[in-house]
Amino acid sequence: MALYSGSSSSHHLAVTDDTTTLLFDHDGTIIDSESVHYELWVAILNNYNVKLSEDFYCKVMAGIPVKQNAIDLVEHFKLDVAPDVLAEKKHTSISAYLDKQAFPLMPYAKEAIVACFEKGYTLGVVTGGSKKSVEKTLSQYDLGNYISCVVAVEDVVRSKPAPDCYERAMVQLNKTPHECVAIEDTQTGMTAALAAGLACVAIPTALSQHHDFTRATVQYSSLHEWVGIELGV
Repeated sequence: MALYSGSSSSHHLAVTDDTTTLLFDHDGTIIDSESVHYELWVAILNNYNVKLSEDFYCKVMAGIPVKQNAIDLVEHFKLDVAPDVLAEKKHTSISAYLDKQAFPLMPYAKEAIVACFEKGYTLGVVTGGSKKSVEKTLSQYDLGNYISCVVAVEDVVRSKPAPDCYERAMVQLNKTPHECVAIEDTQTGMTAALAAGLACVAIPTALSQHHDFTRATVQYSSLHEWVGIELGV
C-alpha cells in the first residue's frame, strides 16, 4: 500500500493529466548500485586504515554525489588527503567497474521504463552520478531508445540537492515543471526535484528508508507499485 505525503486520499497522485514527462533518478531508482558503491569506498578507505560501516554509509553517503562524499569522509575521519584526491580515486574505481559491466537493474526497472514510454510519456534520466554509468546502463539493457535526455554530474556546476540538474533537463526537453514528475529514492534527490518545482515520487531503498520523505508528493514501496497505481499498468 502506498504511503501518501500530505494526503490520505487514494486519489492523491504525482502523475496527472498535465504530466507529459517522467524524469528518473539513476542510482537506486533504475540501477541497484549502492552496494557496489559501498564496497568500492570500503576498498579505498582501507588504504587509510579506516573501516567504513554500512550504517555510516547509509546515513551519510547514500545518494550523495562523490565530491560531497569525499569532503564528508575527510572531515569525519580526519583523513590526511585532499577531498578531490579521494574523489578521483572513487571515480577511477567506478570507471574500472563500468569498463567491465553495467550496474544491475533495480527490480522492475526495465519494465517500468518500457511501460511509461508506451503510455506516451517523454522520459529522461537525471542523476548525480556519471554519464558513463548511465550510458552503460542504457546500452547493456537496451534502454537507449526510450530515453530522450540524460543529465549527469558532469553537466552541472551544482549537483543534487541543488535543482540545477532538473532545470537543465527541462530546458533540453522544452518542458515546464508542471509537466514533469521526478522519480527518486533519496532525500537528496527529492530535494533537488522539489526545488526545481517538480512533483516527486519517492521510492526508498533499504539504504534510504530512514530518509525524510514527508515532502514527497507520494511515496511507494517499489517501481512496480507506482506504475500499477499511477499508470494502471
